[in-house]
This record gives sequence, structure tokens and C-alpha cells, in this order.
Amino acid sequence: MIDQQLGGSAWADLSGLELLKGHSTGKDLLLLIDPDCQVELGAAQVTALCDRRVGVGADGFVRVVRTSALPGAEGFAQAVPEAEWFMDHYLPDGSVAPVCGSALRLFAQVLDAQGLQPLADGEAVTVGTRWGARTVTRSGELWTVDMGPAHLLLPPQAAADPRAEGWDTLVELPGLAGYRAALSLSLSAPHTVVALAEESELEAVDLSGLQGTQDLDVVPRPEDGTSLSLVVPLGVEDTGGQEVGRARLRALKQGGGEDPSGGDGACAVAVALHEWEGAGAPQDYLLEVPGGSLGVHVGEDPWAPGATLLLTGPATITGRVVLA
Repeated sequence: MIDQQLGGSAWADLSGLELLKGHSTGKDLLLLIDPDCQVELGAAQVTALCDRRVGVGADGFVRVVRTSALPGAEGFAQAVPEAEWFMDHYLPDGSVAPVCGSALRLFAQVLDAQGLQPLADGEAVTVGTRWGARTVTRSGELWTVDMGPAHLLLPPQAAADPRAEGWDTLVELPGLAGYRAALSLSLSAPHTVVALAEESELEAVDLSGLQGTQDLDVVPRPEDGTSLSLVVPLGVEDTGGQEVGRARLRALKQGGGEDPSGGDGACAVAVALHEWEGAGAPQDYLLEVPGGSLGVHVGEDPWAPGATLLLTGPATITGRVVLA
């Protein structure tokens, strides 16, 4: 674990504060433990702290706060009293982040490691987010997040009927010739999943310099933007009588660059693979992302009412930063 002291005028009014830093399969975050929400925090400060050149550097910023203390969350605190803690999560540009499985895993790890809510193996914590309550369960050294349901987006003027063809969108990818078929899904935010035939194609796609799918030719163009996941299926393995689908993926964040973790993208990929496999498809998937491996349980029918996706992966606290 690395201890570090940093000074900077952009966060001069935060002098003396200690931040934690950690990552979940390569997605790194800064975390401020502020149970009573006493620290005044603005978008400019978040942006400065997340900057990798002049700040600390991170893929996002999280305030660990009691739900009852967060302004505007009074109604949520009354409706979901079991959610004692709230994940106040921001993107590097200071905007509010969508639900992120990687961040939720690290959030639970911090609650446990800092003694805010110790969790034994098999125990769960309910965490408040701006997208509703999410449950995170300790699974040995891993964490399992209830990511909620998935839905087909059915975009207007779709290039094909996804219920009949398995795709609805065309995407032109830098490094590959022609357009590739994709399926549009929604979790807490829109996702577009492209299936590739070989791992060499996955490696040939050049995502460098892209700031999101707005830099790609997507037909039809998503009105509300989308994240992009590229997947190469690697077949199905029998692990002790249980079939597990395997795949490699890369993800491009909406409004950002390549995501080393792609937790939400992994869930979208698992649902898409299950849809493409058809009858008898595996209910569990092991997915290789640039930052490691993630497991996703989609169940027998991820589109069924009440169905939910379960994302399992690691989380690691890597250091502490004191702002000077």
C-alpha cells in the first residue's frame, strides 16, 4: 500500500483530507470517507483530483457517506432504511456517474476494511445509489453485486429486429473493415454489444484516442449515447456439471476512453451471449477483461420480470493520499 502527500491549488480548501485509492480489475477510484457529508465538494475539485497529469489520477471519485446525511436523499433514506451507506459517485469530469459494478465492489471493500460495516463471507450490504439500492455480497475474497435487470432498447429506426435477428445496430470499428452487427441493451445506462469472430479482430480494434461512441459511426445513432462492448465468444466449459460460457471483451465508456474493467459492459455482454446462444444457453459466464476476470450470472431468462444480473469480481485498496 502506497502512502502519498500531494498539494495543489485546485483543492486547496480540501487541505489535510485523506483519500483512499483502489481499483476493481483495473478501474481505479479515489474515495473520500465523509460519513456526515461535511466536505464541500464540487465538480472542479473532482476533475482536478482525477487528472492523471496534475492531480492524483483516477477513473472516478466516490464519497462514502451515510444516506441520512446526504442532501436530497431524505426520501430514499426513508424508503430504503437498510441502505445506511450511499455511494456518491462521480466521473473524472465531475459529472454524476451511472451505476458501476466496479465502484460498488470497491465501495463494499472499503466499508469492510475501514470498519464502517464489517462483512463476513456470505454477508451482504445494501448500498444506496442515484439509480436505486444495490446489494453487495462478500464471496470469499470477491464481491458479488446485484446489478438489477437488463432490457432490450429497441432503438427507433433499428437496422434489424433484435428479437428475430439478434441485432439492431451497425457499428464501424477503427482497425476493422466494414460494419459489424450489434445488440442494444440497457442496464442503468445504454450499452451496445458487438460480437467479433476471432481474438485477432478484438486486438486489431483501435480504441486509442476515442472519447466514446460519439466518435464512431453507429447506425442508428443512439439518441442518449451508449457504451460499447466488443466480445469474442470462447465457447462453453463444463465445470463440475455446470456449464459456463467464456469470452474476452473490451469496453469503451460513454464519454470516456477504454474501460479496463467494463463491469457494466460485462453484464451487457453476458446477456447478449445468452440471447445469441438461444435455448440451453449457460446461465453463468466467465469474462476476461483487460484488468482481470469477471463472473456474471444471468439466470435462465434475463428478460423475465424480476430477473436480475449478478456481477462477481475482486476489489483492492492500493493506497492513501493526504492532500497538502
